[in-house]
Amino acid sequence: MEREFYELGELEPKAVKLFGISTGTKLDEMFWKVERKGDRFIKKPLGGIPFLSVINITGLPDSGKSVLAEQFAVVQASRDYKILFVTVESPANFLYTSMKVKAEYLGLDFSKVLKNVIVIDASMNDEFRENPKALMDTMAYVIREKHTNNVIIDSITGLYEHKEVMARQIVRAFFNFLKKWKQTGIFISQKRSAQIAESAEAAGGLAVAHIVDGTIVLDKKLVTTRWDSNMYRMPVGSVLRTIRIDGCRLTGHDSRTWIFEITPGGTINIISPLEEYISKRAGGSSVE
Repeated sequence: MEREFYELGELEPKAVKLFGISTGTKLDEMFWKVERKGDRFIKKPLGGIPFLSVINITGLPDSGKSVLAEQFAVVQASRDYKILFVTVESPANFLYTSMKVKAEYLGLDFSKVLKNVIVIDASMNDEFRENPKALMDTMAYVIREKHTNNVIIDSITGLYEHKEVMARQIVRAFFNFLKKWKQTGIFISQKRSAQIAESAEAAGGLAVAHIVDGTIVLDKKLVTTRWDSNMYRMPVGSVLRTIRIDGCRLTGHDSRTWIFEITPGGTINIISPLEEYISKRAGGSSVE
C-alpha cells in the first residue's frame, strides 16, 4: 500500500533529475536551471522542456501548436527515443507526410522517425474520444510494449470538446497517467475565438493550465492598421507570430514574448524577443 505521508528526506531516491528533452527549437535555451559555482549561482540552459514534465501548448487556430508538437516528435525520434503520438483531430495518415517533410527539412534521418513514432488514431475512433479509460488502456499497452519515452496528445481538448464541465477531471486523469508511466508529455489545447489570445486559458477554462507542469502560448496577429504596420515594420496584411512560456513549476524559464516564424519546411524558427525585434526593425529601413 502507498503511504499517506513521508518525511521529505525519504523521497530522495525517487527524486526526478532535472534536465531537458530537446524540442529542436530555441525553447531548449529558454528553460534553465540554476547551479552553484563557488559562492555564486549561475543559470544554465536546460536543453529542452523538463524531463518527465507535462507541458501544455495552447493558442488560436493555425498558430503553430501542432507544428511545434510534430517537430518535437521528429527531433526526439531521430535521436532514437520512442514517441507515442495520440492524434485526436486529424486522421493518422496525414502525420506521415507532415513528419517526413519536417525530417527532411531539418536534415534528420526519417527512417528513425518511421520506427520510433507510434500513432494512436483517436480521430476515427469514437470510443477513444468518449471513454478516457479505453484510450488510456491502449496507451498503457503501447507504452509497455514499445517502451516509449514521450507522449503527445493533439489535442486534449478533443477529449472533452462537448463536455467542458468535465475538462478538469479528464485532464487530471491523463496528467496522472503520464506521471505513473514516467512519460514526458505534451498536451495541445485549443482556444475559443472569444478568449484572450495571449493568456493560458483554453477551452475548458484554465483546467489544463492549472494541472500541467507548464504552459507555452502561441499567438498570431494580423497586421491590419497603419499603426501596427509602423510599430512592427511589417506591411499591412502580414502575420506576426509570437511564442511565450506562460509558466513552469519545475524550472526557471524566459517569460518574455518571442517572435517566431513557420518555415517553408513546416518547422518552428524562434527569432528573437519581441522588444528586440521591434527595436531592430525600427532602426532599419521603412516598410516595404
